Amino acid sequence: MSAWFIYSEVSLLCSCVCIKCFRALCCKGPPPARPEYDLVCIGLTGSGKTSLLSKLCSESPENVVSTTGFSIKAVPFQNAVLNVKELGGADNIRKYWSRYYQGSQGVIFVLDSASSEDDLETARNELHSALQHPQLCTLPFLILANHQDKPAARSVQERNVWPFLHQESAEPC
Repeated sequence: MSAWFIYSEVSLLCSCVCIKCFRALCCKGPPPARPEYDLVCIGLTGSGKTSLLSKLCSESPENVVSTTGFSIKAVPFQNAVLNVKELGGADNIRKYWSRYYQGSQGVIFVLDSASSEDDLETARNELHSALQHPQLCTLPFLILANHQDKPAARSVQERNVWPFLHQESAEPC
């Protein structure tokens, strides 16, 4: 057996091993897709919608700027991705909320639990409108009482804050 023949057998064997390793490591294909869900996030200005989504996306809180129109963020979780369409909460924008409801599979309503009685009443009216909207009325709602760290925050147990929930088929959790 010549040295050249042994070298070519070793070279061929190395080539086969390298190709198999390359295919095993690099050619597996994409990982299985996680299901995606489209949600709409609404609430009055200053309720904390943008901060909440930034926190869920592991973004820096220093860069948070209140949403004036709408923004879409993909919130990744281990088993799913939530595509959240956040709608600005200013009075002049709220009248356009319903234009962004189509295709939503769930609703996040963010409430400033430390807001004034007037703002709480406005939030109650907006939530009630959303609960009755034809494109949202059958969807799951998450009502998030934000700003619980503020001294003026109302607790979930305060019945005067949640009378509209007791009229609907919802319970605080």
